[in-house]
Amino acid sequence: MNNIFFTSDREEKYAKACLVFAEQLGLIDDSSLDAVVSRCKNENAKRKTAFDNGEIVYGLKQFTPTAYLDWELTRFRLDFVSEQKGIKYSYKPIEKPQLKEYYKLNKDLFTRYNGDRFRFKESRDVVYKKIREEEYENEINNILRKLS
Repeated sequence: MNNIFFTSDREEKYAKACLVFAEQLGLIDDSSLDAVVSRCKNENAKRKTAFDNGEIVYGLKQFTPTAYLDWELTRFRLDFVSEQKGIKYSYKPIEKPQLKEYYKLNKDLFTRYNGDRFRFKESRDVVYKKIREEEYENEINNILRKLS
């Protein structure tokens, strides 16, 4: 029995879809919520050992299962977006015209409060990652449709 709490059915379905995708990517071996709790316990044990040995522990000293799930889902997204080695996925190529188009359509993302804008050259890496985030969300939405 897992102790993971969700604020809505929609949030639970989204989390499960992310876990299924992470399993497809080869980031985890088991996408069940019970496996999340097990990974949480393992992570907490690692953190406790490191803390007891006087090592630096970044983030929480100990996770609740719900906080661990949130941390893990964030890590999956970041691993996907940064195209970590070992991910089993065929990324769609992103060409310069696509980057420029995204930049033009989303200039508000690259504008400061006072109206100054970051030039395309300065924003290229961010634009690239934003496109990868959209690709990630599209994959999650495809899984959600299958789960419905």
